[in-house]
Amino acid sequence: MLSMQKWKCSWSLAAAIASIVALVSVVHLFLFPLGPSFDYFRQAQSSCVSVNGSSEATIGHVRGDLQPTVSLDRRFPADLHNAVVYCGAPWKAEIGQWLSGCDSITNEVSIAEIIGGSTCQNDCSGQGVCNCELGQCRCFHGYRGQYHLSLFQQLTNWGQIKKHRKGCDSSLDNVGASMDIAEIPSDVVVHKVEAMESTGEGCSERQQLDCNHPQSPELPYGRWVVSICPAYCDKTRAMCFCGEGTKYPNRPVAEACGFQVNLPSEPGAPKLTNWTKADLDNIFTTNSSKPGWCNVDPAEAYANKVQFKEECDCKYDGLWGQFCEVPVLCTCINQCSGHGHCRGGFCQCDNGWYGIDCSIPSVVSSVREWPQWLRPAQFYVPDDPHLTGKAGNLNATVKKKRPLIYVYDLPPTFNSLLLEGRHFKFECVNRIYDGRNATLWTDQLYGAQVALYESILASPHRTLNGEEADFFFVPVLDACIITRAADAPYLSMEEHRGLRSSLTLEFYKKAYDHILEQYTYWNRSSGRDHIWSFSWDEGACYAPKEIWSSMMLVHWGNTNSKHNHSTTAYWGDNWDSIPSSRRGNHPCFEPAKDLVLPAWKRPDVIVLSSKLWARPRKNRKTLFYFNGNLGPSYTNGRPEASYSMGIRQKIAEEFGSSPNKEGKLGKQHAEDVIVTPLRSQNYHLDLASSVFCGVFPGDGWSGRLEDSILQGCIPVVIQDGIFLPYENVLNYESFAVRIREDEIPNLIKILRGFNETELEHKLANVRKIWQRFLYRDSIVLEAERQKAAFGRVEDWAVEFLQLDEDDVLATVIQVLHYKLHNDPWRPHAHLEKEFGLPRECLKGTN
Repeated sequence: MLSMQKWKCSWSLAAAIASIVALVSVVHLFLFPLGPSFDYFRQAQSSCVSVNGSSEATIGHVRGDLQPTVSLDRRFPADLHNAVVYCGAPWKAEIGQWLSGCDSITNEVSIAEIIGGSTCQNDCSGQGVCNCELGQCRCFHGYRGQYHLSLFQQLTNWGQIKKHRKGCDSSLDNVGASMDIAEIPSDVVVHKVEAMESTGEGCSERQQLDCNHPQSPELPYGRWVVSICPAYCDKTRAMCFCGEGTKYPNRPVAEACGFQVNLPSEPGAPKLTNWTKADLDNIFTTNSSKPGWCNVDPAEAYANKVQFKEECDCKYDGLWGQFCEVPVLCTCINQCSGHGHCRGGFCQCDNGWYGIDCSIPSVVSSVREWPQWLRPAQFYVPDDPHLTGKAGNLNATVKKKRPLIYVYDLPPTFNSLLLEGRHFKFECVNRIYDGRNATLWTDQLYGAQVALYESILASPHRTLNGEEADFFFVPVLDACIITRAADAPYLSMEEHRGLRSSLTLEFYKKAYDHILEQYTYWNRSSGRDHIWSFSWDEGACYAPKEIWSSMMLVHWGNTNSKHNHSTTAYWGDNWDSIPSSRRGNHPCFEPAKDLVLPAWKRPDVIVLSSKLWARPRKNRKTLFYFNGNLGPSYTNGRPEASYSMGIRQKIAEEFGSSPNKEGKLGKQHAEDVIVTPLRSQNYHLDLASSVFCGVFPGDGWSGRLEDSILQGCIPVVIQDGIFLPYENVLNYESFAVRIREDEIPNLIKILRGFNETELEHKLANVRKIWQRFLYRDSIVLEAERQKAAFGRVEDWAVEFLQLDEDDVLATVIQVLHYKLHNDPWRPHAHLEKEFGLPRECLKGTN
C-alpha cells in the first residue's frame, strides 16, 4: 500500500513510481499464472508428510493447520533404530520429531524485500556490473577501479533523467517508457527517492596479468605454470592464443600445444613436454605437411588434407570443435538468469539487474521479469526515504516461508573471476555446452558447490533483506580456487610454499574481512548464523580461525577425534604446517554446527531410467563390493602408504579379489566378495547387483557413499571419527553399517551376521533417501533454461522431472529450519521476528 502526501517529484522517484505503475498493471499475471511452469516440479518435493505419525497428524500436515498440543516425542515416537521418519528419511529422533511436528506446518510470513537503488560511476566503464545494494562495481577479469560514495544527487525533471541514466538506472526505458511526467495525477503523492552515485573511475584501470613467470637463461619462458605461453598472451585473463598474423588469431595455444613434445623414452610411457623450447615452427606453419595449429583450416584437417599438432586442443570455455571453430555458451552461475550475457564465466548483466547471476533487480528493473522468489509483491514507499537505510532503495513485501537466507554478493575475486579465468572448461563446474549448446554434465565431484549455490540463489527461501534473514550464505568458490592454483602467475602460491590449502585459507580470510568492512550482519551473532562452503578433499580443516563459529558445508566430516592431523596423501593439500595464528586449533568438522553434503554425481539417463536403485534383494547376488584404487601393492596403484589412511590397503590385504603385484589374493577372499582395482565395465550395475558396498576414504573424502546410495546398495562405512553426508542429522543405523578400522579383519563375518529381515529394512531405507543425494534442483533449473532458450527438453531433463522427493537443497533447508529453532545460542539472540509457527515449536526463539 502506498502512503500518499503532497511532495516535490525528483527524477529517480519518478522512475520508482513508474515501476510501481507497471507492477499494478501486471499483478494479475503473478496472481493468476497462465499455466504450469518448472517451478511446479521444483516445489513438489515440499509436499511430503510424516510416515510414522498418527493418521490425525498426517491430515493436519496436509491441511497445514496442525498445532502441536502435546510433546513432539509422544506424537512422533522413534522406531527401533531411534529414527523418526519425515519426508521419507529416517532422521535422528529429536530432529525428525521437530520436523514432523513443526517444519511440516510452517506458514508464510510477510517479508519486506529491499530492492537496491544505488548506482556506480560511469556504469563501471562498461567493464563490470554495478552492485546496486552497495553502489560498488564488480569488475570483469583484467579490470579494476576504486570506489567511494559521493553526496546524493537530485535531478528534478524528466529531461535530466534521460540525460543521466547510469549504472542500475540505465534501464529506465524498460519501465513506464511511454509515461510522461505530466501524466502523473496531481493527487498521487510520490516521495523523493534519491540516487546514490559513486565517484572514481570504476573498472577503468586495466590490469596486466602475465602468462609467464619471469624468464631466465635456463627457463626462457619462466618456470612451468598452466598459462605458460610462447605465442600471444591475453593479459586480461592470462590466456594464450595464436594472435595477430595467423589465420585463426583467437585459437587457443594451451599448455603443451606451443612447446616441443618428445617421444617417450620407453614403450607405453607418456610423451614429455620440454617447457624450455617453443614449437613455433610447427604451430605457426602454413606447410600442410607439418603438424600445424594456428593456420590449419578445420575443414581440411577433418578431411585429412593437412597435419595438425595432436597436443593442441580446445580447453578454454566458450569454444567447441577440435579446432575451437565453434563458439558456444560459456558456463555461468544460473546462466545469468536470463538477464545477462555469460562471458567466460562472468555474467555481464542487462541494465537494471545485478548479482553474480543477474538475478537481483534494481528499482528500475521490469517487475514483469522479477524472479519467482520476489513475486507476488506489494510496494511501500516510505515518507522518509532515509528510513530504508539507503536512499534510492524500495521495499517490496513478499510472502515467504522461513528459514530465510541472505546471499552475499561478494566481489568477483571469490567467484566470477575464478570462473572467467579458468584455463580448462571442466574445472570446478558441473556442466559445459557442446557444439549445439546442449548441456553436457561433468564428472567433477566438486561441481556440488556450484550446484548448491545456484539452487540457493533461485530458492524461495532467499531474501534480499539481511535484517530479516535467518542465515547468511558466503559464496567463496574454493573448488575453483584450489583447482586453479597453478593456472597463472597472478595466482602464484610462492608465498604459500606451494600449499593450496594455505592459498585457499587466505581467500576465505579476505572474504571475511570484506563482510566485516561492508556489512553489519556478522557482529549480531559473531558469525554463527553464517554459512560457508568448503568443497575440497579435507573440507574446512584449513578454514581461518576467524570464521570457525559459522556453519560449514563440507564433504569431509573429520572430527579429529582419531585422525587429528592432515589425512591427505597429496602434499599440496596438507594443512598440518599452517600456523595456528592463521588456522587456529579447530577440528575439520563439528557435528553440532556443521553439515556434510553429498558430492556431485553426473546425471546419468541410463542409470535413472534403469532404476538400478530399486533393484530388489533377490537380484543382489554379491555380498560386498568395492572397485577403486587399492594402493602401492597393485599395478598403477597410488604409491603413498598414507593414501586412504591405509584403509583400502587393509581391505585389499584381507579380501582382495584381484591379484596384487605379487600375484596374491586377499587372505579371506570369497566368491561373493569383490574388492578390485580393475576398472569395471559396468560399475553402476555392479553396485546395483550387490547388497553391501564399501565406503572408504581417498585423499580425504571420496564419492563412494553417493555411488552406493544412488544404486540402492547398503553403504559399509570404515573411517573412524569421520562423518558422512547427513550423518549428524539422519539415522545411519537404519540404512548403513559402520565398522571400526580395527574390525576390518572381521568385516565379512559382521556382514554375514545380518538376517534377511534387517537387510530388507536397510535396503528399503536406502530406496527412501536416495534422492537426497541428488542435486536435482540445480538440474531442473538448467532444464528450465534450456526449454526457454531452445524449446527442447533433453533426456536427462525428462528423467529428473519425474522425480518428486526431497533432494540436497530440500534437505539443507530442513536442517537449517531445525537449527533455526534448536541451536543452543539462538535463545540469547532476542530476535523479534514472525516465524509462522505455533509457540510450541519455537524452542530457541522464545
